[in-house]
Amino acid sequence: MTEPTRPHQPIDTSVAHSARVWNYWLGGKDHYPADQAAGDAYSSKYPSIVPFAKESRDFLRRTTAYLAKAGVRQFIDLGAGLPTSNNTHEVAQRVSPDCRVVYIDHDPIVLLHVHALLTSAPEGATNYVQADMRDTDAVLAGAAKTLDMTKPTALVINDVLGHIENWSEARGLVRRLVEQLPSGSYLSLSHSTAADKEHQAVQDEYNSSGAIPYIFREPSVAVELFEGTELVEPGFTSWPRWRPDANTGALTDRAGWGGVARIL
Repeated sequence: MTEPTRPHQPIDTSVAHSARVWNYWLGGKDHYPADQAAGDAYSSKYPSIVPFAKESRDFLRRTTAYLAKAGVRQFIDLGAGLPTSNNTHEVAQRVSPDCRVVYIDHDPIVLLHVHALLTSAPEGATNYVQADMRDTDAVLAGAAKTLDMTKPTALVINDVLGHIENWSEARGLVRRLVEQLPSGSYLSLSHSTAADKEHQAVQDEYNSSGAIPYIFREPSVAVELFEGTELVEPGFTSWPRWRPDANTGALTDRAGWGGVARIL
């Protein structure tokens, strides 16, 4: 598969970047001293952020495996972020090697490391589309180069909509994508909230630092993203409560919620 075009602009590694900070908390390798410093500054004030990040990633693992076991063979991973362990195609293809996964991201940081997302079992396929997730026409057109958009597809939106500050805009992009997927498709989505006042205070400080902000939203608000779909059991719930397995931690009932829903 053709390698995506590399960014022309040099990447400033002296300034912390949210995707690399997240990668650092997850134990990845695609980060620099500035990212480590920012991640350590956050975790020194709120140590639970590191296990929270891992809970979010583990939610992605369990939901992807669930969907592949349910017969889904096509996935669109929106706002994929930097590769780490248990990437969507790795989890899906462990269940069924013929799964096809398209990653969507517009960040040039991700493009630099995209080779790790383009490894696929020979029976399946992976691809990367450089597009802003708000440009839903570009997302779907790019995905259609690898996927058969007339067949059921899982739309995976794991903990990235907080980067869209306008709530109506976040809801609108989910609705536009869901409406274009065929019946029998699925929406897998999670969103972070504040675990407590200290968590919110540290996030507010981070958001005002010049980093790409992330807006926490209460579960009673975030659940509106599933409007028009049918949530599967156990519904929209905290990360560790969604079909836990032997590897699932259970740090909090706050911090992040998610769910999987059928597109009718």
